[in-house]
Amino acid sequence: MASFPSSWPCGVVLALLCSLFLLGLASSNVYIVYMGERHTDEPNLLEDSHHQILSDILGSKESAKESILYSYKHGFSGFAAVLSQSQAKLIADVPEVVHVVPNRILNLHTTRSWDFLQVKPQIVDGILSEGHSGLGTIIGVMDTGIWPESESFKDDGMGKFPSRWKGICQEGNRFNRSHCNRKIIGARWYIKGYEAEFGKLSPSDGIEFLSPRDAVGHGTHTSSTASGAEVKNANFRGLAQGIARGGAPSSWLAIYKVCWATGGCSSADLLAAFDDAIFDGVDIIFWAHHLHFQLTLMMRWLLVLSTL
Repeated sequence: MASFPSSWPCGVVLALLCSLFLLGLASSNVYIVYMGERHTDEPNLLEDSHHQILSDILGSKESAKESILYSYKHGFSGFAAVLSQSQAKLIADVPEVVHVVPNRILNLHTTRSWDFLQVKPQIVDGILSEGHSGLGTIIGVMDTGIWPESESFKDDGMGKFPSRWKGICQEGNRFNRSHCNRKIIGARWYIKGYEAEFGKLSPSDGIEFLSPRDAVGHGTHTSSTASGAEVKNANFRGLAQGIARGGAPSSWLAIYKVCWATGGCSSADLLAAFDDAIFDGVDIIFWAHHLHFQLTLMMRWLLVLSTL
């Protein structure tokens, strides 16, 4: 049986459990419900089971439909939903549930990745050449999106993506299917968890794009660092001129936008992207977020499950 931390006084919790009316009035937040390994290969059956658990707690299928944000059904079983703390505690007591954690807003990090990996800058005699510069590999990047017009994402010399690829090129504000190519073979964006915490995000203010398009540059930077094609005569205002390339310039890119210019990345959105990436067929998942301890343990478990 799952455990769920609570800082509320015992009397308050008991009162809420005894009154559906008070349950409905309690303040709501996003919670992630983790149910462990999938027990069926049918995604629709898993999704139905998630809705049934919510229906049993909330009292109706309509309430469950309004509450649920994501149903995780490819790499693991679970869901994200808007719940009160007492509702989350009731779900945590369901035998099929392993753990319930609150959604968290994560921060982006950038580090000296290649120094950490001890990758030599010379591509001719190091791990890059031994790995054929990532040829045949699909890298999934979970960040702020991508600016597809960058020279780093030109598809000259790239072959057609493999038949095992199941991803999509999701359209949105200033991004359509034509922005995917033989380099960027897929793009998705996730905002339900973020908007459940902060309210609707409007692109009309010019700060953000409701699409895979990058508004801040961080995702474009990390994507080019991981997989950017060779760009000659790269420089900063005429200084440090040379050749820029990513660590695996021959790899394909799949973009999963989970972070937003107006403030952070929802862990519920990140898990949805992770679940889709497993279904899509990525080989490597790249993210640059600071994960909370509970979410770190969950992500490690999901990585193990996805390789089985």
